[in-house]
Amino acid sequence: MSQTRTLLLLRHAKSSWDDPSLADHDRPLAPRGRRAAERIGELLRDQGIEISLVLCSSARRARETLELAQPPGEVQIEQELYGASARQLLDRIRRVPDEVESLMLIGHNPAVEELALGLAADRSELEGAKFPTGALVTFSVNEPWQGLAPGEATLTGFVKPRDLE
Repeated sequence: MSQTRTLLLLRHAKSSWDDPSLADHDRPLAPRGRRAAERIGELLRDQGIEISLVLCSSARRARETLELAQPPGEVQIEQELYGASARQLLDRIRRVPDEVESLMLIGHNPAVEELALGLAADRSELEGAKFPTGALVTFSVNEPWQGLAPGEATLTGFVKPRDLE
């Protein structure tokens, strides 16, 4: 019998463009993004969501999203998640150890949205939906991480920051 796992995909919260001299990797969160990241954290705590491992892009806006949301679990900041494609994100998830029951990945669009659409067994709730900064998609996965394949995850939640205001 396979163990059910939880996968949470979080697009970093809204970033600031106030300083055009900053490299893309170094852009911080905008005030709106800071509030959204805090609200996502409140949601995680209110719902008692357990997370074993958090994989987070090394970009400043992703790290600030992580810091403000404060998800539980071990955290790994990974350079390879910055600029990764949906396929590269899936390949990274497939390398997660079997003992990890709940995984959160904090990354960037378009890859996070494309990965969510690709994994969903029933895409109807996601197709055509806006996938704004700070959006959180939750899936139930019935396969080991290394066996995760397109169309094999069950969508269990889709929350946008606007939903939490």
